[in-house]
Amino acid sequence: MTAPTPLPRRTRVVRPFARLAAGVGLLVVLVALLLAPAGPASAHAVLVSSNPAASAVVPSAPAEVVLTFSESVRQVPDKIRVIAPDGSRADRGGPSFEGGVVTVPVDPAGGRGTYLVSYRVVSADSHPVSGAFTYSVGAPSTPPVDSGADTRADPAVGLATKVAKYLTYVGLLLLVGPVLMLSVFWPRRLSRTGPSRMAWTGLALVAVGTVLGVWAQVPYTAGGGLFEVDGAGLRDVLGSDFGLAHLVRLGLLAASIFLLRPVLTGGGGRADRVILAILGGATLFTWPLAGHPAASPAPPLSVFVDAVHLGSMAVWLGGLAVLAGFLLRRAEEHELDAILPIWSRWATLAVVALLLAGTVNALIEVGSPGALVDTLYGQLLIAKIALFGLVVGVAAVSRTLVRRWREAARPRPLRRALWLELAVAAVVLGITATLVQTTPARTAGSDVTGTESTLFTTTLTSPLYSLQVEVDPAEPGSNSMHLYAYSPDKQPQPVVEWKATIALPSAGIEPIEISMLPLTDNHATGEFNLPASGEWQLRVTVRTSDIDQATVTTTVPVR
Repeated sequence: MTAPTPLPRRTRVVRPFARLAAGVGLLVVLVALLLAPAGPASAHAVLVSSNPAASAVVPSAPAEVVLTFSESVRQVPDKIRVIAPDGSRADRGGPSFEGGVVTVPVDPAGGRGTYLVSYRVVSADSHPVSGAFTYSVGAPSTPPVDSGADTRADPAVGLATKVAKYLTYVGLLLLVGPVLMLSVFWPRRLSRTGPSRMAWTGLALVAVGTVLGVWAQVPYTAGGGLFEVDGAGLRDVLGSDFGLAHLVRLGLLAASIFLLRPVLTGGGGRADRVILAILGGATLFTWPLAGHPAASPAPPLSVFVDAVHLGSMAVWLGGLAVLAGFLLRRAEEHELDAILPIWSRWATLAVVALLLAGTVNALIEVGSPGALVDTLYGQLLIAKIALFGLVVGVAAVSRTLVRRWREAARPRPLRRALWLELAVAAVVLGITATLVQTTPARTAGSDVTGTESTLFTTTLTSPLYSLQVEVDPAEPGSNSMHLYAYSPDKQPQPVVEWKATIALPSAGIEPIEISMLPLTDNHATGEFNLPASGEWQLRVTVRTSDIDQATVTTTVPVR
């Protein structure tokens, strides 16, 4: 018996539908190009500024530390800490959150020295963001160690989150492929047992991956090992957008079970299939709503195209799995003669949608051409594109074999091509599972605590005063210098006059006079240009009264 009679009619509507889809896809890409650059940095929050600034030296202890992130963040209990120079806690009370701004009250009577600020928060796309920086009051000292706050997650937790994502992706294509092929392409004389088992396996994998993802999110968010999960942490995760999206997915899967059985066995009416398709479409949106797209510069667009990307993948690869695993081995020649050309058009349409959606996602998440090669996210994306190109190349070979089906009538070469297509696609899914856990290229380089500083700082002493010196960036070219004067009892020392010169005797460069601008009684700044690298000799004279002055010197390494 040949394929169902409605197939020829579908053949007639595929071409106009493909043209319409291509036009809509191009329009979506255009909208992405217009909207994406206008939004702020997306997904995976990073610390963009702090007050006091990282590595800054302030004259007196602040009453609060303010952290400003690139997007809204939420709290992880007791994971934002300020440690005093003596190792004690300097923060007082819990931090307050207002969008991307976190305010931490600290002891304004804190002593002099270097303070450590460590933080761990959860970004809007459900990924934890952690880091640390220091600031100093009066003058730097040996940085303290925060032995009570381990913000690291066990490596097994990171692996578990990737495995959970991979299981849901594989499960999705194993579920969608059989449902599609059994509903549209399956010859009535063939047994449905194999594809039905594949579909149930796929549903189980999606459910297991979803539960594992929720479980691993607890230590992934708060730090710790894979089995360090308590009720409070689980409630916190389930109460987040991430947890809500996963709970909705599990609910939709449970509702689908009642409609899936009759569809897989060949029963059920058109209404069952329509409702099942609606539930399936709604389920697709739970992936982007729990990840990067929900926190992008254009969330509605990102969520939509990511769902299209995921659905197209499931249709294409899931259909290939059923075709290679069952139909090419069991169907007769005249049945394949009716099925293959139509499936080839469906697969082409799915690949076009996949490419368009992937292009939009790349435009939004990468942000600039340089980020493709300068960030891990961009490098993974290049690898994914290269492998996807290989998959498309193998698919083109498969289409050629389909067009020659009537001449060759041999399923083995086509089956081999399809299995190769699926094998490479499995690697692509693995990269995708890693990609969604990686900081998007748009924000990967924005973290102020992740950049290497070349700031030179030292404290010089004389009988009249101590002098805190900062030269930034201590590199050839334009530099700025800040000087802070303190009395022997460590109080701000009023200064009547500042003088400073810098020279490079090894290169024959005579002292360069630095014009100093007083900012407060004990703080002055100056701008100067260094023409070369080397060991520059800095000389500073500070006059504290009409008759009292002292000169201090230091060597500034310029690289």
